[in-house]
Amino acid sequence: MGQIVPDPVERYLASLNHLADPLLQELARTGKEQKLPLIDAEVGALLRVLATAVGATRILEIGTAIGYSGIWLAGALPPHGILITMEMNLDRAQAARDNFRRAGLADKASVVVGDAQRMLAKVAGPFDLIFLDSSKELYNPLLERLVALLRPGGLLVTDNVLWDGEVVPGYVAEPKKPAADTRAITEFNERINTHPALMTTTVPLRDGVAISVKRSA
Repeated sequence: MGQIVPDPVERYLASLNHLADPLLQELARTGKEQKLPLIDAEVGALLRVLATAVGATRILEIGTAIGYSGIWLAGALPPHGILITMEMNLDRAQAARDNFRRAGLADKASVVVGDAQRMLAKVAGPFDLIFLDSSKELYNPLLERLVALLRPGGLLVTDNVLWDGEVVPGYVAEPKKPAADTRAITEFNERINTHPALMTTTVPLRDGVAISVKRSA
């Protein structure tokens, strides 16, 4: 049984999701086989709904992997829209480019290879939606720059904020996650929920998705 949502409920939610196309289903299987840190289809559907709801034309993603979440996001963009997505691993970045092309989204997706902490200094905002799903120890160092890049009314969406329940002291009898990552996420959760520029709520979907809207000045 899942630590956050019971398996029968997750299976029911999965049965309701009809947004995943054959390519996304294929990439999800590939990610599982290769043990890649991909979101699941229910989180993907949430990303597409949120991007559509805010009328996103410019999206930033931190953590591309093979392009699975990026396809969910870019699929919500209008013809002139752009997704900028950052990935440290060169092989994964190339796989992502190939998958964006297969999805017919190559003209909407720009894959940037390198350290997000350095690359973000070269990126110009504002963005309508930012999706953060990278190394957990980067969550806190990246936060202020991401907030600065977000337009008022835009969304910062962060994955894995419940960390299989390990952010709750004593909830998991035998924690399996790296302690440093757990501390980083716990601190990040406190920061986004008290940040003066953000209004935040967390959806207990899969591993927990935080949704933060940037307040107007």
